[in-house]
Parts: sequence; structure tokens; C-alpha cells
Amino acid sequence: MTAERDPALQASDPEIAKLIADENRREHETMRLIASENYASRAVMEATGSVLTNKYSEGYAKKRYYEGQQVIDQVEELAIARLKTLFGAEHVNVQPYSGSPANLAVYLAFCKAGDPIMGLGLPAGGHLTHGWAVSITGKYFKSVPYGVDAKTHRIDMDEVRKLAKEHKPKLLWCGTTAYPRTIDWKAFREVADEVGAVLAADIAHISGLVCGGAHPSPVGIADVVTSTTHKTFRGPRGGMIFCKAQHAQAIDRAVFPGLQGGPHNHTTAGIAVAANEALQPSFKAYAKAIVDNARSLADELTARGFALTTGGTDNHLMVIDLSNKNVSGKIAAQALDRAGIVLNYNSVPFDPRKPFDPSGVRLGTPAVTSRGMGKDEMKKLADWMDRVVTAPGDEALLAKVAAEVREVCARFPAPGLRI
Repeated sequence: MTAERDPALQASDPEIAKLIADENRREHETMRLIASENYASRAVMEATGSVLTNKYSEGYAKKRYYEGQQVIDQVEELAIARLKTLFGAEHVNVQPYSGSPANLAVYLAFCKAGDPIMGLGLPAGGHLTHGWAVSITGKYFKSVPYGVDAKTHRIDMDEVRKLAKEHKPKLLWCGTTAYPRTIDWKAFREVADEVGAVLAADIAHISGLVCGGAHPSPVGIADVVTSTTHKTFRGPRGGMIFCKAQHAQAIDRAVFPGLQGGPHNHTTAGIAVAANEALQPSFKAYAKAIVDNARSLADELTARGFALTTGGTDNHLMVIDLSNKNVSGKIAAQALDRAGIVLNYNSVPFDPRKPFDPSGVRLGTPAVTSRGMGKDEMKKLADWMDRVVTAPGDEALLAKVAAEVREVCARFPAPGLRI
């Protein structure tokens, strides 16, 4: 496979060539349900693996520190122009190396060490970089996490408002990494305005849903919006920041020279390609299908006795509390992996178990939707999951399910893979 398509790699490093071929095969033969994963198109991967990786480009278009930027400037300007059109943003920075550096740039632009900040706590579905204790963002700033309601597991805006009035955060994050419901950007805007906070929205997980019209957009509501460029957006592994024009200089200076040196130009090209793909009418249908599949899968799992936090989903993901199945999230995730169903173990709100061996799992539908799977496949998937979780130690059963998964996957070729 790889030897035929990548002879230079095979000749130079057959070990890596084999591992890439193995991963290509694994991604084709398994149901990939990790909510933060997807399939980038062949075009995105070709741009990311292009000659642009050779060029160093500190600075911004028309304001570089190195010469020879005639082509690079056009690539970056094209990526920015497409994203402005796609998201309706006043200013865009495509240089962050990924989502976490993008979030760090927001802190550098608006905060000083020790400033109070607020974000959704990690156990409730927030991200490490929203101020969690083990992250640099929780060590350098006075972090006040907010949570979710004990009964509904939905974000408690009354608590957000109460904590904000008490602690007067300089920066208020809204955005999640394991929260299955629509985020009310306007409600967060009201709280931020009440206490004079900068409002930052992290849409890393849902940027594809946002630009595809399947989730409300925070652009124009939040002062600054950050995102990765993969996940539902289906681009390369990178980051992007949208902000109001009044914050453009602060954000750009925070990214460079504040946090980074030269941008990864090959990634910028991949972002430009992904943005162009997202501008096509078919992307809106794709974004809608992600949510439709997630809801179908959630309904099927609920019918089989799985306990979904918040009772369902409005977006691309769901979190399942497996306590009533008498199996830990880690054991279930590892058994499902052996059965060809790939997801991650995950804490649930108010989880009594430790993070490395939690009560739940997180799963999402972006990747299987990219393959063209639909309602019928979601039903099969729920049935497989039920069988595996019921008997996670039955290796014969896991092997049988894995074979059935491979048969279904063979009917839905994955975008970008070499088959």
C-alpha cells in the first residue's frame, strides 16, 4: 500500500512507512467515534504535506522578517479571506499551532498573571485550558470554575452569574469539550457585560457545526473566538482565532511574537483548503447529518438502557454514564476498541471515580458521518455497543463484533484514506 504510493518514504524509512500503512488500515476498518477526530480530505492532506513545510515566515503577510514570502503571503491571505467569509468574522489569525496555543494567546492578549478567570470545570465538560488546576492556565491565573446543575447536568447560568459577580473575572470562557448541548452565547454575553469581562468562546469541537449552520455562532457576540481546525471542521491539526476588529492587534501580537515563532505554512495551506471545502453547499448537509446521526445514536443507546448525561445531545457528541451497566468507562472503552469501536473513557459530572478510571465514555459522530453512514448504521452501532458493554471480557464476542464492524466499514470508504 504505502510502498506503492510513497516509494520515497518506503525507501528511506520502511519502519515508519509500515506504521503509516497500519494506521491507514486501522482508520478504514474501525468505527472512529472519538468526538475530536475526523477524516481530512486527500486535498487537505496533500496541502499539509507540501513544499510549504520548507519555508520560514516569522511575522504576518506583508510584514515578514524573512524574504521570499511572495507565495506564502498569498496562502495566508487566502486562508484568512475564506474564513472571514465562512464565519462572518472581522479579524482572523490562522497562525496558532493548535487550539491550546490559540487559547493561551487569548490569555496573553487580555490578562496578567494572577488575574481572575472563569471557565467550565473539566469534570463538567470543560477544557484543560479554561483554567483547570493541572494546566498552566490554572497555575498562572486565579481560576474560578463554574459547573453544571446536579440534576440536569446542563450549564447552570445562575451559578455562572453568581460566581462572576463575586469574583469579577477578567476573562470569561464559554465553550466545552464534553458537553452535549447547545451553548447560549447571548446568556454568557450578558454575564460578561454585567461584570466587565472579556468574553471568549472556544468552539474547537463545534466549529464545523457553527459554519455549517448546525449550531448558533458566537462570532460577533463573543469578543474573541478560538478553535482548532480539525474535528468537525475537517482540516489539518492547527488553530485559528476570530475576534472583533478592536482586538486584532492584541491577538496578533499575542500569537507572534508573544507565543510563537514562524507559522507552519503547510498547515495554513491545509486550513485554506478545508475552508474552501466548508464553503461548498454540501458542507451544510454534512453538518446537519452529524447532529442527526448523534441524535439517532443517542436515541438508540437510550432505548438499550444507556444513561446519557443531560438525557441526550444537541450537537456531535454524547457522554454516557456506565454506572448502571456495572462496568467502568475504561474497561468499556478498551473492550470496544478491541471490537473495532473507538471512543474514549471520560469522567461524568459529579463522578465518584478517578479521572484515569472514570464512570463514563465520550463518543461523537463526525468521523462516521464523513464516511456517509446514517441512521441504519447508528442502530447497528448501538447494538454492537450494547453487546460489548454487557460482556466486555468475552473475547470471542469482541472478535465477532470487530468482523461485523469491518464489513460495514468496507461499504463506506473513508475520505482521504488510501484503500
